[in-house]
Amino acid sequence: MTKSDIIDRVATGTGLTKIETEAVINGFIAVVKAALRQGERVDLRGFGAFKVQHRAARTARNPRTREEIEVPPQYVPVFKASRELRQDVDEAMKTGKSEKPA
Repeated sequence: MTKSDIIDRVATGTGLTKIETEAVINGFIAVVKAALRQGERVDLRGFGAFKVQHRAARTARNPRTREEIEVPPQYVPVFKASRELRQDVDEAMKTGKSEKPA
């Protein structure tokens, strides 16, 4: 599913125009990005949480040449799905029933 697919489905489900829906989704993405850049956690109850995680420096190996390379420390955004979302997805996949939003 792409961003434009999400915009189409949300617009259909809410009655907003596609332009209004795109503005809302772009605004949401901008707010989440800004919060993560500031090191804040973004919690969406019943869906999950976005947060920033620190990855320490490490030594990696190029599988083709077997040469070792140093990977510098970095901060990466991560998403952790809520228990409710994990259970919903698991149940839907096991039963073969998936809900498509309006």
